[in-house]
Amino acid sequence: MSVLDSINRSEDVKKLNTDSLGELSDEIRNEIINVINKNGGHLSSNLGITETTVALHYVFDFPKDKLIFDVGHQCYAHKILSDRKDRFYSIRTTGGLSGFPDREESEYDTFTTGHAGSSLASALGLAKARDALGEDYFIICVIGDGAFGNGVNLEALTASTYKPKNFIVVLNDNGMSISLNRGGLYKYMSKRTTGRGYVKTKSAITKIFGNSFITKFLRKVKNFFKRILKGGVAIDEFGFKYVGVIDGNDVKQTVKILNRVKNVAKTKAVFLHVKTTKGKGVASAEERPDLFHGVGKNLVCGGGGFGAVLGDTLNELIEKDNKIIAITAAMKDGTGLKAVEEKHPDNFYDAGIAEEYAVTYAAGLAAGGLKPVVAVYSTFMQRAYDQIIHDVCLQNLPVVFCLDRAGLVGEDGRTHQGTLDISYLTSIPNITVYTPATAEELKDALNLALSLGTPSAIRYPKSFAKTETEFLPISECPWQTLSRGKRITVLCEGPAMLKLATEFAAEMKKGAVGVVNVRRVKPLDEIALETLRGGVIFTLEENALAGGFGSEVAAYFSNDRKTAVYRFGVKDEFIRHGSISSQLEENGLTTENLVRVANEI
Repeated sequence: MSVLDSINRSEDVKKLNTDSLGELSDEIRNEIINVINKNGGHLSSNLGITETTVALHYVFDFPKDKLIFDVGHQCYAHKILSDRKDRFYSIRTTGGLSGFPDREESEYDTFTTGHAGSSLASALGLAKARDALGEDYFIICVIGDGAFGNGVNLEALTASTYKPKNFIVVLNDNGMSISLNRGGLYKYMSKRTTGRGYVKTKSAITKIFGNSFITKFLRKVKNFFKRILKGGVAIDEFGFKYVGVIDGNDVKQTVKILNRVKNVAKTKAVFLHVKTTKGKGVASAEERPDLFHGVGKNLVCGGGGFGAVLGDTLNELIEKDNKIIAITAAMKDGTGLKAVEEKHPDNFYDAGIAEEYAVTYAAGLAAGGLKPVVAVYSTFMQRAYDQIIHDVCLQNLPVVFCLDRAGLVGEDGRTHQGTLDISYLTSIPNITVYTPATAEELKDALNLALSLGTPSAIRYPKSFAKTETEFLPISECPWQTLSRGKRITVLCEGPAMLKLATEFAAEMKKGAVGVVNVRRVKPLDEIALETLRGGVIFTLEENALAGGFGSEVAAYFSNDRKTAVYRFGVKDEFIRHGSISSQLEENGLTTENLVRVANEI
């Protein structure tokens, strides 16, 4: 019997002797590789953090003690070691385990985390609740994959120098985002602290504020970044006892250190810095951990799709206009901007996991006369909603937002669905929103957006859908009529909905259903809408029904009783993980459902 066979819950790990923990780690790593090979998922991070996770379960008493992952995709070994080993085969599949910590899935998952940066703030709140209620347990945050540098974590870090007892932060430094950012920032700080500009600024601050709390705070922030990012111990200035750096892939050493940390944490919060090898156990993943960060079935790396089109198109446009600057937030591979970085490095900028900063940085570029294009996944762009409103649209600055992974995303589930962007963008004044369905339309939308001189957004999914349409420039007809129908006209946005509309029309009696490819959802094409007045309209969108494209069309005809608008889209729920086809079916976005509704009219 293998060591893993003896583990059903976290408490079983404690029954092992430490000599068995290395074997257990290897078996867990092999299980992760085998399951991801079948289902796809986050590979490199989970392979690297296995030993550290085993050590945490050996030393602490979960679920009494609370464990929070940031970013949440590092949780695979944790799921196996808690109460889900026998269901791990189902991860990221319809009805199976989530690929992220999920409070609704298990008592071992303290906080549902899919986006970076939430751990410190939520853990500090949890600690406050624990102490206020007189309870006694440890709280451990595991922060990795560049999440430590996220603004929310830094806000939580600097908000107060007081940190609670029985509170531990484990920094999983896996040689990816953290090392890159750390080296660059430290070099910058070293240069700036000896440069003329820095000296003058420092003198001015001292002259204005003297030795006030403002000066002291700024000095603390400067020293923190300079020293902790160099590997020093300035973290203690923010209420922590710094411990490290240790080898997080040496499970016996990590257990030994964690036991010491546990004792120290009884009197003072601890910051434990561990180094792990991202992709450990798979040679290709160790060599290119960024490429194997998230993989499909058979460990196939991503690529292609709309992101590749965006990268190639931007490269072509930059050749003609050097003012174009491509910006992303730690998503250069997924968004296709790595191609821009390789060909035009001076026209590329990666802001790290800092969407708010990326958007306002782009606003500054636009105000200065450049042409920024910000490419971010739809689910992450919502983090910068205030910046889109206040820093871009209010000032009517020409920033182009490219929202990748728009619509239903499948296996990543609730935390990553891109089904809110039409709703949250169309309510903002001054912005134009495009919804291309093909590669040609994406290229055209990008060219058009860059020519507007005002804010714009382009939303599109990861992959293409099989559609056959004659390309016409969006500027000539934002809503392209593909066929006319005697009974129903379908207004559809994006590739999946265009495919669905076409299949629905083919299923109905010939000539009964017309299809309109909506390439711009804001502003509405009122000329096209007027031609539909008095008829029956179906709106199809891979977006929430609440506040979506269909709602805008229905509002347009709100005073017209002769025009019937039937809306089809994503229901008012956070859609769980599974195949995209199952998610479409769950939301009634199928040919069968459209035919059923049509026959009931």
